[in-house]
Amino acid sequence: MAEEAIDDGAAEGGEGRRGGKKLIIMALAALLLIIGTAAALYFSGIATTLLGKGEEKVEKKVEAPPPPPKVAVFYDDMPDMLVNLNTGSRKSSFLKLHVSLQIESEEDKAKIKQVQARIIDTFQTYLRELRLEDLKGSAGLYRLREELLMRVNAAVAPVKVDDVLFTEMLVQ
Repeated sequence: MAEEAIDDGAAEGGEGRRGGKKLIIMALAALLLIIGTAAALYFSGIATTLLGKGEEKVEKKVEAPPPPPKVAVFYDDMPDMLVNLNTGSRKSSFLKLHVSLQIESEEDKAKIKQVQARIIDTFQTYLRELRLEDLKGSAGLYRLREELLMRVNAAVAPVKVDDVLFTEMLVQ
């Protein structure tokens, strides 16, 4: 009977040790969770506002910025251009193009009229080297617009043309 009492005590002590290990592991897990949460709050800046150590918020009346002034936009129509495209074969293809130039002032319009022959020559020289594949899709149209804009700005150097707008474009 005495031996049974010793065996029961050893059995209870063994369970006590396991229970103690579980308790220590749970306490460490809770401690790590608390430390992790505190670190997250600190580094995110929430802890300083919760503790009241953040900067005091001063309400400033912010006036809405005034709307940008409306810039007058002028358009200068170029004459129709009809050019042969570079096909590399006997079959001929044509491009009929009518563009408008977007400019900022009426004075620029007069300056563009003075060099209109140079603009048309520059456009036609470029357009004659195009192939049908160069004009396919919206990407082709975008590239054409960018090229014409670059060339017209080079031709009317001190004047700035804002955009080249296609009024009519026919590929045959």
